[in-house]
Amino acid sequence: MERIVEAPTSSYLDLLEDQIDITQVPFSDRGSRLLIYQVPGQSRLFIKLAERLTELQPGLDTYRHRPPFMDSFALVDETGTQLDFEDVVTCPYAIRFRTRLGDFHLVHQSERVISIGLPPNVSAGMRFHVSPQYWEETQRGGVFKAVRNLAYASNGEGVRNKITPKGGGYVVDFIVEAGDDCALTIAIGGTLDLAQEVVPFSTARAAAEQRWRSWFAGVPPVAEPYRRMYAYAWWVMANNLISPEGRVTYEAMMPSKVEYVGLWLWDSALHALAYRHVDAELARDQIRAMVDHQLPGGMLPDAVYDEGVIAEIDHPIRAEVTKPPILAWAALKLHETEPDLDFLKEIYVPLVRWNAWWFSMNDDDVDGLVQYNHPYSSGLDDSPLWDYGMPVEPPDLNTYLCVQMGSLAMMAEELGMDAEAAMWRRRAAAIVGRMLEDFWDAEAGLFWALYQEEPIRVVTPFSLYPLWTGQLPAEVRDRLLDHLTDPDMFWGDYVIPTVARSDPHYEPATMWRGPIWANINYFFVEALHQIGRDDLARTVRSRTLELVNSHPSIYEYYDAETGERPQKAAEIFGWTAAVFIDLAIQASQDEEGGG
Repeated sequence: MERIVEAPTSSYLDLLEDQIDITQVPFSDRGSRLLIYQVPGQSRLFIKLAERLTELQPGLDTYRHRPPFMDSFALVDETGTQLDFEDVVTCPYAIRFRTRLGDFHLVHQSERVISIGLPPNVSAGMRFHVSPQYWEETQRGGVFKAVRNLAYASNGEGVRNKITPKGGGYVVDFIVEAGDDCALTIAIGGTLDLAQEVVPFSTARAAAEQRWRSWFAGVPPVAEPYRRMYAYAWWVMANNLISPEGRVTYEAMMPSKVEYVGLWLWDSALHALAYRHVDAELARDQIRAMVDHQLPGGMLPDAVYDEGVIAEIDHPIRAEVTKPPILAWAALKLHETEPDLDFLKEIYVPLVRWNAWWFSMNDDDVDGLVQYNHPYSSGLDDSPLWDYGMPVEPPDLNTYLCVQMGSLAMMAEELGMDAEAAMWRRRAAAIVGRMLEDFWDAEAGLFWALYQEEPIRVVTPFSLYPLWTGQLPAEVRDRLLDHLTDPDMFWGDYVIPTVARSDPHYEPATMWRGPIWANINYFFVEALHQIGRDDLARTVRSRTLELVNSHPSIYEYYDAETGERPQKAAEIFGWTAAVFIDLAIQASQDEEGGG
């Protein structure tokens, strides 16, 4: 039995010293939309913005291809000569750059302000290049646009402040004579009033350190094997938070400030699983941030960002887009940790309306089984299940709805509505019966998704999803468990691939066509506990923890054959961090209790 060692706040910070590779992941801070990177192999930095800015440049993913807001940032000596980084050391609250003049440091002074500390009693400064954020050629010329502004300042004595037009923008050389506690500041924001007090660098650094000590102060302890990655996961959970702005009405977490700018529906539910262990209100706010944007018909949108919501997408087909209905299940998880009847009252009716939308607007043949009208509503964007056309009636969606209605039943009971709770349980049982009638193939021992009433014979773990209902006949349940534990299909050192290894569609490194996703594993841990197979649940849990723990960072998904990060998998991915945290806490509590 591995004893849980209580980890002082400082030790979590110590575990993260030099663990944040800023050539690969952004140095940001809780609430901030400023992302600081080092150019690989060079003594230069650049800054990107975790913003879509669709008024500047429309399009769902144009932000991914936008150049940095600031590039070619360098530290310079009194002559303007660039200083080489002899060493770069990171921690959650600061970066240290060792140069021949001494150590420079960088922290986030606030959400919009970066502070750079200079070595004492030197003349030094910074050089950077900024451009209008968008340029395009037009039929008769071109257009420049800028919606974010920049200001820089120092509490040192000015030596040089030179601005030179270059490359459609400007190069800034700013050199000061530093005293004992000198700082340079850079403020970036959408307002013209960017005046900021330039506090002594030691003050900015101490405040940044205190923010992170406070963040880790409430983190539950875990067993020793998980502690380094656990600390890193908690850094991800804070680093990916953004403050309220525009349509983002609560402090909430982006899946990735780089690749997924905005709040996504089922991601937010999974992020809440981790936050409930440190801040129940922050966890609730992840759900509120999505429910706030419920559409008149009851649908919840796919994503929310500063300037708008995404509720319809025109590729690969045009249709409304949402995400799987797991908010009620997540809300009950929060309620188990810290009961709050007022929160259940707040979200119960919106969740009932969302459930009604699924059945009223997504059941064309009115058979009681609900369909996906757009591939992205599944969250499984490029799954081979959608290769044959849409809409598709799948077992995963109808399982989610069964779990949701079971969760609504428990919420109704908590709120004193016993008759309504009984109604939800009847409806949950009815959808299980319908799946057995229409989806179950006794010969194959699998639940198939249907397109035009015909089975889509692609073997995925979603063919096993009805396990999660906990209401299957024993012979059906056992057939599904046989498939789950078959190494030619889903079992092995790396579990659970999102397409069976034996299926001709299996591609172990291509997004939803084979790789391992931590959230799917988490759902199977839930399902296996639901049916009393705690042994298998612990195995899936331990292999998920081992897989995530074996890497220097946290990724969106993992190669099902090698366990490595596929090239297109996003870094510091939100729900992988959240799932790792929750599973590590579960495993540590089991080990402490001898479970």
